[in-house]
Amino acid sequence: MKVSIVIIFCCAITAFSADHKKIHQKAIVADTHNDVLLRAMRGEDLSVRTIEGHSDVVRLKEGGVDVQIFSVWCGTDYGNGTAFNRANAMIDTLQAIVGRSSDKMMLAKSYKEIEKILKKGKIAALIGVEGGHMIEDSLSYLDQLAKRGMNYLTLTWNNSTSWATSAADETEKGDSLAFKGLTEFGKTVVGRLNNLGVLVDLSHAGERTFWDVINMTKKPVIVSHSSVYAICPSRRNLKDDQIKAVAKNNGVICINFYSGFIDSNYSTRVKEIRANFKPLVDSIKHANTDHWKTELTIDSALAPYYLEARPSLSVLIDHIDYIAKLVGPDYVGIGSDFDGVESLPKEMDDVTFLPNITRELLKRGYKEKDVKKILGGNVMRVLKANMK
Repeated sequence: MKVSIVIIFCCAITAFSADHKKIHQKAIVADTHNDVLLRAMRGEDLSVRTIEGHSDVVRLKEGGVDVQIFSVWCGTDYGNGTAFNRANAMIDTLQAIVGRSSDKMMLAKSYKEIEKILKKGKIAALIGVEGGHMIEDSLSYLDQLAKRGMNYLTLTWNNSTSWATSAADETEKGDSLAFKGLTEFGKTVVGRLNNLGVLVDLSHAGERTFWDVINMTKKPVIVSHSSVYAICPSRRNLKDDQIKAVAKNNGVICINFYSGFIDSNYSTRVKEIRANFKPLVDSIKHANTDHWKTELTIDSALAPYYLEARPSLSVLIDHIDYIAKLVGPDYVGIGSDFDGVESLPKEMDDVTFLPNITRELLKRGYKEKDVKKILGGNVMRVLKANMK
């Protein structure tokens, strides 16, 4: 009798595994934030399978990704005279990758193009410009990036622009800021994005900026790679009233996979690791003057030691579940931040592990139709509402 029970149980697990993989492959999987172009800018060929990082074109296909928004990003070491050129160079790089991967991926500049690419069984590659400083306070530059295929503009990165304040600055600098939120030019930028069919991305935006946008935008917004403040109180995450506001706007919040944005205990464990490697950390700080570059260098050097500090995959699912329960499953998606972070939860080592999200959502009782919304259907709805 015991042997029979064990056999039945094992068969059930096998059937469930097959079901979740089948559902994952049938779904349109849309990831709204991947930083892998940074690796390409360092000379890696991403059209073939690589052993570094979290993704490449081959592994994107294996992970079932259908729509991938690639991040075009530069930090504070780029400004007027250099940031716009950097954005164009990264778009050039993406076009080169697409050219070498034409059997698997194509660039999409309109919603109709996305649909055509998906019908061919290929990945639709989209462009997300992460940081309003890359338009260099120029509407002409904004228009040019839109013409090249910019699908969303993240209004700020960690650094504020002259027209919008970031979450980092609103939190750290507070009342010392000259202004908070959007200036009149900032409101003009948001209006221009609406008219151009480019999504307004509110990840990294300060709360004041967030509310200024919500109060004026005529289109659904995207929050491309942020998580839930109530679970992990990071300045990068959304509070309940913000989540409700995005739902009312008919937008979508795409959960960031970074360990530090989903697990509040992760930062404590990282501090302990850094303390154990204090001489290395101090030498990196001494060699770099840019704060964010320093942090990225330290994290890269210590990444192997961060592995055991990672949260479980269930913690990532908790963020999806929280939003779905608060406002419904129509307003949450995935924005991995693959290749832009040094730590991901367990069972999410790279993009090929994405089917595990489908498995865990089904385990929690989500219906197939809602799983498909979360994996990409909600993002597709917001893209269609914005894009021309």
